[in-house]
Amino acid sequence: MREHLARRAADELQRGLGRRTFFRAAAGVAAAGAVTTTGAGAAVAAASGAGGRPSPSGGGRPGFRGTILQPGRGPIPGDHYLPSEVDRVLWGYVPSVDAEPALRMRSGRTVTIDAVSHEGILEDQGRDPVEFFAGQGVPRSRVLDDAVEIARDYDRTERDFDRDGPHVVTGPVFVEEARPGDVLKIETLRADLRVPYGVVSSRHGKGALPGPARGGPVADLLLEDVLPDVGTDGRATGNPEEYGNVSTFTPVEHGQGVMAGGAVRFPLRPFMGMMGVAHQRGAGLTDDLLNSIPPTLGGGNIDIRHLGVGSTFYLPVQADGALFYVGDPHMAMGDGEVALTAMEGSLRGTFRLTVCRAGEGDAPSVAHHYPFAETAEHWIPIGLSDPDGAGGGEQNSDLDVAMRRAVLNALDFLEHDRGMERAVAYAYLSAAADFAISQVVDRTVGVHGLIRKADFDRS
Repeated sequence: MREHLARRAADELQRGLGRRTFFRAAAGVAAAGAVTTTGAGAAVAAASGAGGRPSPSGGGRPGFRGTILQPGRGPIPGDHYLPSEVDRVLWGYVPSVDAEPALRMRSGRTVTIDAVSHEGILEDQGRDPVEFFAGQGVPRSRVLDDAVEIARDYDRTERDFDRDGPHVVTGPVFVEEARPGDVLKIETLRADLRVPYGVVSSRHGKGALPGPARGGPVADLLLEDVLPDVGTDGRATGNPEEYGNVSTFTPVEHGQGVMAGGAVRFPLRPFMGMMGVAHQRGAGLTDDLLNSIPPTLGGGNIDIRHLGVGSTFYLPVQADGALFYVGDPHMAMGDGEVALTAMEGSLRGTFRLTVCRAGEGDAPSVAHHYPFAETAEHWIPIGLSDPDGAGGGEQNSDLDVAMRRAVLNALDFLEHDRGMERAVAYAYLSAAADFAISQVVDRTVGVHGLIRKADFDRS
C-alpha cells in the first residue's frame, strides 16, 4: 500500500511539473536533502542542511557549512530555469521596454531564477568575491561561480561606480500573453539561500544618516559622528578612506543571521528586493539606461520585506511580454533599510507568472496603474515618492509624498475592490491599518500599508 501511494504521488508530481523538470527536481532534492516547498523554512533548509543545522560535510568553520547552490545544481522546481550568466544579466540597470528577452514562457507557468548579490563583487570591495570572502574565512568552494564570472567578465569599461547602480539584475523574462494595460501577477513560491552568509553595507555616506543635510542639529550630523570606528566587531570590512564603505559580514547559523561574534542573532526573511517589469522612462529621464536604484511604477527595487515566500506582487504591464526581472536578493531586512542595504545574499527564487486582463477581476484594480501586493494575512497598498522616475538621477525622498500615495491607493482599493464608502474607508485605515516605511535609501523612497484580510472575513 505504501509503495502504491508513493508511486501515485510521483505520478502526480510528474504530471504537474513535466517529466524533465520532475527528474531534475528529484535529482536536486536527492543532492541537497529534503526541502519543503512552501514557507520561509524552505529557504533556510536549502542553505543550512536538514532542520536548519549546518551540514557536517560543508567544510570551513561553522556558519559557512551547508549546501551551496551553484548554477544548475540543487533544487530547480520551476517549469523554466534562468541562471545568472553574464549575457543574461544587467549590472546596475534594469531592462527597458525594448530589451532582448533572456527567456520566454507562457502565462501561468513557473520559473526558477538565480539571483546574485552585488555584495562582495563591487569596486569598493575589490571586485573579486573570492578574495573578499576569503578575508572572512570562506573558501573558494563556498563562493558562487556566477558571482566570480560576473565580477571577472563583465566589461569593466561599462561600469562607472559613482554613476551606475550596484545591483545584478537577472532577466528579462518574456511572458507570451502579456500586453500593455495588463497586470503581471508574481507569486513567490520559493526563496532558497544559495550561500549561508550575507553582507550588510553602508557606503558613500548614504542611508538614513548620510549627512550633512539641512534642518537642524540632527540633520547636520555626519555619518562619522554617529558610527563607531570601522572593524570594532571584527567583521566589518572595506576601505572607508577611499569610498566610505563599511561591510558587515553576516554568517547564517541554525537558520539565523549572526552578528557581533554571535552575541546577536535574528531570523532570516529571504525575499527579492527587486522584482519588476520594463517601465517607460519619465519625462525627466534623459539617459537611455534605466538605473537599478530607484523603484518605479514597474516595481524594480521596491524593497518591501513582506514580498517573500507566499506573497503575491502585482505590476502594471507597459511592454509586450511584460519583461520580468529580479535582483537585489535579501536574506533579511527590517522596515526602513536604514543603513543602505539589507542583509544582502544570493538567492534562488521560484515564481509563478500570470497575466491578468483588465475587467476580469484577477488583479486588484489599483494594480493596473500602480504596484500592489498581498500576503495570506494582508493586502499591501504601496506609495512611492517619485513613481514615474520624473526626477531622473536626483534624490526624490519626500516620505510625505510616499505616505499620501500609499493612503490614496489604499482608499481606491477599499472603495473599488471591497465596496467600502470612501469616508468610512478613510476612518478604517486610521483605526486599524498599519503604514510602514519600506525603505529610505533608494532615491525614490517608499511607504507600504498593511490591511488585515481578517477584518473583512464575514464567514
